[in-house]
Amino acid sequence: MPLDTSTYGLAHLRLDGRRWNELRRIHGQISTQAAADGSAYFEQGNTKLLCTVTGPQEPKRGGGSSRDQSNEAKVEVEINVAAFSGMDRKKRTRGDKRVQEMQYTIASAFQSTIFTHLYPHSTITLNLHVLSQDGSLLACALNAATLALIDAGVPMSDYVSACTVASAPSSDQSLDEQDPLLDLNGLEEQELPFLTVGTSGEEGKVLVLIMETRVQVGRLEAMVSVGLDGCRQIRGILDGMVREHGKQVLESRMS
Repeated sequence: MPLDTSTYGLAHLRLDGRRWNELRRIHGQISTQAAADGSAYFEQGNTKLLCTVTGPQEPKRGGGSSRDQSNEAKVEVEINVAAFSGMDRKKRTRGDKRVQEMQYTIASAFQSTIFTHLYPHSTITLNLHVLSQDGSLLACALNAATLALIDAGVPMSDYVSACTVASAPSSDQSLDEQDPLLDLNGLEEQELPFLTVGTSGEEGKVLVLIMETRVQVGRLEAMVSVGLDGCRQIRGILDGMVREHGKQVLESRMS
């Protein structure tokens, strides 16, 4: 039986029953792939990803290429989108423009967070497998990669946490009375202008801030403020997952 949402508008609830500042259900598992150096499974609502980490290791040599002389490790990202992950059943290849943009954004964010100077002439590879899409894909990918890197023992300055924020639908309310919507699902992303924000540390250092849609300038400050608060909430959830996993590892070794 379909959910009756006729009263949601009166109660200022969204289509899935959440308030404007509520996150979707978040679930994560660490060390899901024994063959990888680090791995994590991450769910945020119905968006589900699996991330594996390989490295740090010596970069692969191409035909006739010279050895990498960089004094820092290079972060490489590969995203594989399953054909069954979305409603359109469209398989995105590695050459897809959207996939390439996400790969570059994720690599840039972690390049500035990982202590790359500790691993000269090496490569750290992130493989992200998208199993289900329902909004906030880039944000979920950043969160999943954070857990996988921690599992791999790669030293970082702090957690990288991310979320999405949308401008509220137009109504008779003034701009000051309209609250931005936190952590969008797929339907909300299609209908509303939104941005993705990613931060590092408790102080909320912004690493990622992407907006591809138009929005009124008067709403932007509130959207960023709500996004930063959402990142702090997600950082706390990621920290809880890591601590719980560490507790389980210690208990298994002591038993």
